[in-house]
Formats: sequence, C-alpha cells, structure tokens
Amino acid sequence: MPLRAWSLLLVLCGTIFLEGIDVAMLAVAVPTVRADLGLTTGTAAWVMSAYVLGYAGFTLLGGRAADLLGRRRMFLGWLTVFLVFSGLGGLADEGWTLILARFVTGVAAAFMTPAALSIITTSYAEGPQRNQALLVFAGTAAGGFSLGLVIGGLLTQLGWRWVFFAPVLLAAALLLAALRLIPKEPRPARAKGGFDLGGALTAAGAMLLLAYGVVRLEHGLDGWRVTAGALAAGLLLAGLFVAVERRAATPLVRLGILRRAPLLRADLGALLFVGSFFGFQFVATLYLQELRGWSSLETALALLVMGCDAVLAPTLTPRLVARFGNARVILGGFVLAVVSYALFLPVGPDRSYAAMFPTLLLTGIAFALAYGPLTIAGTEGVGEEEQGLASGLLTTATQFGSAVGIAAVTAVYGMAGGGLGGFRAALFVPVAMVALGAVITATGVRRRPGAEAPGVRERPGAEAPGGRERPGAQAPGAASKVTA
Repeated sequence: MPLRAWSLLLVLCGTIFLEGIDVAMLAVAVPTVRADLGLTTGTAAWVMSAYVLGYAGFTLLGGRAADLLGRRRMFLGWLTVFLVFSGLGGLADEGWTLILARFVTGVAAAFMTPAALSIITTSYAEGPQRNQALLVFAGTAAGGFSLGLVIGGLLTQLGWRWVFFAPVLLAAALLLAALRLIPKEPRPARAKGGFDLGGALTAAGAMLLLAYGVVRLEHGLDGWRVTAGALAAGLLLAGLFVAVERRAATPLVRLGILRRAPLLRADLGALLFVGSFFGFQFVATLYLQELRGWSSLETALALLVMGCDAVLAPTLTPRLVARFGNARVILGGFVLAVVSYALFLPVGPDRSYAAMFPTLLLTGIAFALAYGPLTIAGTEGVGEEEQGLASGLLTTATQFGSAVGIAAVTAVYGMAGGGLGGFRAALFVPVAMVALGAVITATGVRRRPGAEAPGVRERPGAEAPGGRERPGAQAPGAASKVTA
C-alpha cells in the first residue's frame, strides 16, 4: 500500500487502540478509584458498566449513522466527544459524575468505532488489501487491550486520574492527524421519506434495555425480576423495531441484510468468541489477584503474553487466510481457544506461572486466528452504502459478547460460592461459548452449491416491501466458495 494509505490506516487503528486501552486501563484502576472517592461497591461496578451500556446500546445506530450522515463527519465529531468526556472523567470528584462521563464516552465509541471500520472497508479494495487492513485493525484492537492492562497499572501508580487524561492526549493527536488524512466526502443524499426516527428510537431503546439486562446477569438470582423485566422489555422493543422497519419507506436497517448467512455466522461467532475471551480474562484476573494475592501490575504483566495477537494478526493470519480461507482459519481459532481454556480448568491455589503460560499463549494465538477473519467475514460482500451498517452489526455483536461473557462468569462464580470452586465453575463458561462458536463456524467450512460468488454484493434494492426478496435479487450462476 502507498504511504498515505498506511498513514490513514494507522490513524484509524489508533482509534481502536484508544478504545482498547481506555477500557483496560480503567479495569485496572477501578479499585483505586473506589478507595479514593469513597464509592460503594455498586457505584464502582457502574463505573465500568456505564461504558458498556452506552457502547452496546448505540453501536447499531452509530453504524447506520455513518452511512446516512457521513463517515468522516461521524468519526471526527464523536472522536471529539470521546476526548472531552474522557477529560471530564479525570476531573470527576463524585461517583455520578464519573458514571455519566463513562456512559457518554461509551456512546461516543459506539458512533466512532463503526465509522472507523466502515472507512477502512470503503477506502481499501475488497480482497487482499482490505483483508490486510482489517487484520491490522483487529491486531491493534487486541494490542490496545493487552498493553492497556500494563499501562493502566503504571499510570495508577502515578494517580488514577492519568488513566483518563492519557486517552485525552492520544485522542487529540489522532484528531489532528485524521483532519488531514481522512478524505472529505460528499454529503450523503437525503433519502426519500426522511430519516427513520421510529426505527432509531426503538433500536436504541431495545439495545439499551438488552444491554442493561445482560449487565445485570452478573448479579445472578439477586434482583432477577429487574433483570428479567429489562430483557423482556428489550425483546419487546426489538420486535417493535422489526415491525417499524418492515413498514418504513427508508428503514434504518434493511432487514434483508440479516438474512445473509455468512454475515450472521460471523456476527454470532464474534459474539461468542469475544465473550469467551473477556470472560476468561476476567476469571484469570480474579484468580491471580484475589486467590493468589498478586498486584494489579503483576497480573497485567502475567497476562501480557496474550498480546502476541497484536504481532501475529497482521503477519501470520493474512498468509493463513490466503491459503485456507476465512472459515477454516476462524474454525482453527475457535478450536485452539477450546483447548486453551480447557488447559486452565485444573487450576489450583498454587499453580505456577509456567503451568499457566501455555493457556495464555494459546489464547493470544487463538484471538489472532479468529478475530481478524471474523471482521473480514462480517463486512465482506456488503455494498459500500451499507458498510457502516455491517460494521455496526459486527461491533454490536462484540460488545454484547464481552458483556455476556463477563456477566456470565461473574454469575456462575457467585452461584458456585466463590473461592477456588467458583473459579473452576466459571471457567466452564468460556469453554462452552467457544465450543458453541466452533460448531456454528464449522457449518461454513464447506462448499455449497449456489453459494455467493466472491465480489457479488446483495443490492439494497433487492428486498421488496414487507421483507420479501424480489425476483432476480441473487446473481444467477454464482460460483461456489468457502463461506465464513
């Protein structure tokens, strides 16, 4: 790629790196923040949950907004919001201020991240060039989280407020570079029938309620009526959203895109894989800190080996994808993750780091194999005018996955009574998630008659009113291929 293309990719990858270190640094700093501000356990938990709620609740809307309102505009505008509210978080002196800052920062990430991903998928030609860009993007995301654990530990030693101020400095540098490197784009034409306000409101409401219900799963049976009520209300609004979209002249989400089997398989696979990864990382962190008494910095350094995916994703994974295809590489990542997490199941109170090292290394390799190709599969074959939507669906899946993974392991740990038995019971959650993901992924590792040919895109106009496909919507005689 030319130098300018690499420079643009560097800026866009810097955004996902920023998002990754922001989450990881705060995860390390929360105990110190809680002690310094005198927060209750519930308030401290919401400092983390508020970001997830904002992110997961608005990602779908954020992805579509990039298509309808302009990718550059959404990226620059919400990167600015991210910068401002990260700074406000560092200045907070009360719990509610910090929670509000984290919620708005999460909303900013929900609009900013899909915009960045859709800029990549529309700026680099589909095929090897785009695959390379997406794999670098995925590796940077993982590297940001891994390095964020260490950086967070170091900055917390200086003062927890630096955990908020450091992202401000990085965001400012990215914003200045993005203003120069992201090409200006013509303002998207106003769609006939106007903006789908009903779809936007029902989508945001459904996602917020579902995200809230998922976050509350970590409480187990405590307050289960509130959890069940939130999930039921979210599903009800999701059903209303579908009804609104079926009747809208210009729907926020064209429902036909949800019938693309490779896209759905990629999104569901991303949900399960990311959920298992974050669930395992959470359990491993609790094990090292609570049961073994390691410091936050010692724990971060121990887990740093999982960051090997930042190196492998842009170097090894592209070669494997070129040789074996997305689906087989993704399946290999899932299978390797099953082995990795299973190796940690016999964990004991005095297990050596040398005994834990294979699991941590294999987890990083598995992430390098699965995450990037899942990103490719979740955006491949989608028309340019819907790349933001595809990016939003994929990012929504990963955010819900991380929330489900952490909430599920927390709930199982609590219901198992905590302690070593609780850790072992909780470890079965990530094992089960990647095993299910492997089964789902395996359905795409086969050649099927009539499979969509490479480069053939489903046209937005291919769907008739009411969600039916128009005759001739699919390209006749499409060649078979391995789908992911």
